[in-house]
Amino acid sequence: MDKAIIGGTGVYDAGGEGYNKVVKTKYGEVELDVLNMDGEEVIFLARHGKGHSVPPHLINYRANMMALKEMGVKYIYSTAAVGSCNENYEPGDVVVIKDFLDFTKSRPVTFFEGGDEPVKHVDMSEPYCKNLRERFYAIAKDQGLKIKGDAVYVCTEGPRFETAQEIVMFKTMGGDVVGMTSVPEVVLAKELGMCYATIGIISNWCTGMSGEITLHDIQGVMEDNKEKITNIFIEIFKEGLDQSHCNCNNAIIEL
Repeated sequence: MDKAIIGGTGVYDAGGEGYNKVVKTKYGEVELDVLNMDGEEVIFLARHGKGHSVPPHLINYRANMMALKEMGVKYIYSTAAVGSCNENYEPGDVVVIKDFLDFTKSRPVTFFEGGDEPVKHVDMSEPYCKNLRERFYAIAKDQGLKIKGDAVYVCTEGPRFETAQEIVMFKTMGGDVVGMTSVPEVVLAKELGMCYATIGIISNWCTGMSGEITLHDIQGVMEDNKEKITNIFIEIFKEGLDQSHCNCNNAIIEL
């Protein structure tokens, strides 16, 4: 059981037969769904909890990622609804996240807290798994899903949206899309030696870009794209993966 998908509540609620499992970790309990999708056993994790009840700054990221690790997961695809601060990426577009800028403030961001263990660092030269990203591009092309391009993800603390001047700053720094959840999720996956990739769905323009942000925009765009993207994830899982095409399980640097 080495494959998992992380998404928002309601994104992965159709297809396959399975069961619910609660995993107890040192960081807390995590509720997972284990489904059989076209012969592939895949773990589904609702990032915000069942009922979308946990705001981004209070998600127990360490428990979530440790639970997947303890279940034997090696490969993770995640989806993220993001706002666009790049004029070339419009609501409804799909992008593949390639890098991030971290503007989170208060959430635990690492498993490496010293104590009895030696000081450890993690190489982030390719934070999002190169192999998973390339495989998604290839299968998306075969299945006719248009990908607008790669994107740099700006992660903010939330739950508030950003001000117009913050968006100006993020654009200047090279950001393309803005969300509230990719960090520390991507970092923790790398610390645990798991391959991790995020597919961004542009749900709205960022503040000051164009028009107003509405809940209807976000829900509507996610609904239009979720099935196509999920099917691509499953197809990649069915074809098989290994960790010889990336450095995800060899990124720890000890001092």
